Amino acid sequence: MGVEGIGASVARKEDKRFLTGKGRYTDDMSVPGMKYAFFVRSPYAHAKIKSIDMSAAKDMPGVIGILEGKQLQADAIGNIICGWMIHSRDGSPMKMGAWRPLAHETVRYVGDAVAIVVADSLGEARDAAEAVVVEYDVLPAVTEAVKALEAGQPQLHPEAPNNLIFDWQLGDGDAADKAIAEAAHVTEMTIRNNRLAPNPMEPRATLGIYDSAEDHYTCYTTSQNPHVARLVMSAFYNVAPENKLRVIAPDVGGGFGSKIYIYPEEIVCLWASKKTGVPVKWTCDRTEAFLTDAHGRDHVSTVKMAFDKDNRITGLKVDTIANLGAYMSLFSSAVPTYLYATLLSGQYAIPAIHANVRTVYTNTVPVDAYRGAGRPEATYLLERTIETAARELGVSPAELRRKNFIRTFPYQTPVIMTYDAGDYEASLEAAMAASDWNGFAARKAEAARRGMKRGIGMSCYIEACGIAPSAAVGSLGAGVGLWESAEVRVNAVGTIEVMTGSHSHGQGHETTFAQLIADRFGIPIDNVNIVHGDTDKVQMGMGTYGSRSGAVGMSAVVKALDKVEAKAKKIAAHLMEADESDIVIENGELKVAGTDKVLPWFQVALAAYTAHNLPPGMEPGLKEGAFYDPSNFTFPAGCYICEVEIDPETGTTEIVQFVAADDFGNIINPMIVEGQVHGGIAQGIGQALLENVHYDPQNGQLITASYMDYAMPRADDLPSFKLSHQNTPCPSNPLGIKGCGEAGAIGSPPALINAITDAIGNNNLTMPATPQKVWSAINAVN
Repeated sequence: MGVEGIGASVARKEDKRFLTGKGRYTDDMSVPGMKYAFFVRSPYAHAKIKSIDMSAAKDMPGVIGILEGKQLQADAIGNIICGWMIHSRDGSPMKMGAWRPLAHETVRYVGDAVAIVVADSLGEARDAAEAVVVEYDVLPAVTEAVKALEAGQPQLHPEAPNNLIFDWQLGDGDAADKAIAEAAHVTEMTIRNNRLAPNPMEPRATLGIYDSAEDHYTCYTTSQNPHVARLVMSAFYNVAPENKLRVIAPDVGGGFGSKIYIYPEEIVCLWASKKTGVPVKWTCDRTEAFLTDAHGRDHVSTVKMAFDKDNRITGLKVDTIANLGAYMSLFSSAVPTYLYATLLSGQYAIPAIHANVRTVYTNTVPVDAYRGAGRPEATYLLERTIETAARELGVSPAELRRKNFIRTFPYQTPVIMTYDAGDYEASLEAAMAASDWNGFAARKAEAARRGMKRGIGMSCYIEACGIAPSAAVGSLGAGVGLWESAEVRVNAVGTIEVMTGSHSHGQGHETTFAQLIADRFGIPIDNVNIVHGDTDKVQMGMGTYGSRSGAVGMSAVVKALDKVEAKAKKIAAHLMEADESDIVIENGELKVAGTDKVLPWFQVALAAYTAHNLPPGMEPGLKEGAFYDPSNFTFPAGCYICEVEIDPETGTTEIVQFVAADDFGNIINPMIVEGQVHGGIAQGIGQALLENVHYDPQNGQLITASYMDYAMPRADDLPSFKLSHQNTPCPSNPLGIKGCGEAGAIGSPPALINAITDAIGNNNLTMPATPQKVWSAINAVN
């Protein structure tokens, strides 16, 4: 490892522009003739559109045009789709209701767009939008998934009777039932995973540009996967042919999953640009974000966990109802199925598992992947249940977990996944040591003398990252492959450009990807430029989500680097009249091993392009590309321990200690990894203590539509975190890395809720554990 290579805590290259206000976001983009868009949105959760009167609005100052859904339909712009097909247990396909980019018959949630106003300024567009008169026939609404399945409830889509999208199962139901029937002990729970709003730093935005001279479209957008956006908008939505559409995702200020999808606004702004003859930009405000950004989580589950007389888990049975909102978003069907149920074995050797998942339409914002996507829901269910079981059995929660750990790898779970490597006990031991687990009783007694309640909670998580391989996910219903691409271009003076299909929205790819090249060729990272987010510059890619950029994206870079290195060594061997097998690359030079013959990296690169003296038959240049399709998921894992102190008079929870011991495989940049874990834990704590999307159950109005009502974690809500890594290299990719972007959000909520319930002596507590809820739970047992 060099000072800038793999394993070095190199300061992020991209932070110079971010910290000096020089970042270039979609809202910063401005082109000649650009106008501004504002959307007319439904104020009702469920209604028929009787009429839209745009006459007064069209005459208002600055208005360029007003367009509605019937015009969109007349131009054959397609419905928004879900890209992962799921079949019910009876073999029938999921019931995908129609989602129009502009609703023209029925609106199904508050914020559903019905028209777009384009004007000279944002203020004029907003004023005109308020003057558009939409007459609605208001219908009854339903917001809770469990209720939506009941007889007599409002029906959202004719394609989905009783609002049921699919009834899916995984595992062996008979074996799980038998294990439960024969168990020495069964722990039963009902577990709710609260709905969250993603709240990235940068709101969504899009700029649609139609060039009539070239019959060409350009879309600037806040996207985690611009290539998939282009693919879907061309192949399925009929916005433009793929060769006539360029999608650019410049700097993106956070995504957390909410910017994976193609939303109505991208489609409509591109279409509106052609209809009005001007570039059209829309930037979401915060209330619109709460109303329209895909939400996360929202599960209600019942679980039974069976144990034998030796406290070994013998079976697990889970029934989950998942709220998918008013429409099916791009990956929504995969989240509560193959990203959730396949992780229900956790770190434990459970011989029999069965999961039944029903997904439901409600009059709420569509629900899709949010940081962790299915893995937090699985971990929360499993870790709350095993902690509860330990209390019921009267044993240490640490020892109950230890007794049931998987210890031999590879390990085939009963729910598809084959874990390839891990050492769960190492993370457990590290977390227990860092938290002074054995000293907790004394700290609890000291807190009691001060009139405070102290508790400690544990969570052992596992997740599946780098979703793969393409053939496997295709067989499970995925509509795209999940490989990644890379192209490495060595310029004539030895500087390097890497074109990657991965996309950065805050993870530090411009640094970590450059470290990989610096480590390989011994050149400064400032001599490496990472190019991403532009479909005209990068041939094709699958974007960034599911902690895939390292395990999949960087592995594609490695494959391309292998080809570049092989060619560079051939050139160097020819120039130095040596055998190719004797060439080594060190510190920016190509050397003949055991001699003083040496060529600087730049000189070999120049030789490739001058082409005056290349090996016979070799093409000029030094540029190579590669696609990497992983052979398996990667499986980050770890143990989190949280310690809290609670004021029984107010129910206020203070996190006095938080320990995270993670196994991410090999690590490229420890500093960036720590930042990712910090951010994930902060989001997990937010879910556990503060955050909750709430709808009025009577009329479907969003109650938490601003930061006045939706509580985000602040600095004083968070402790300092103690982090450590116990790494087992991943055997299924060339770098041995597993991924780190989601772990904190997966492992932290159950650790915190386990700690709170331990402190108060009441296990009946749901997220978010607000002071009012905690106070009520304390008084319920007093």
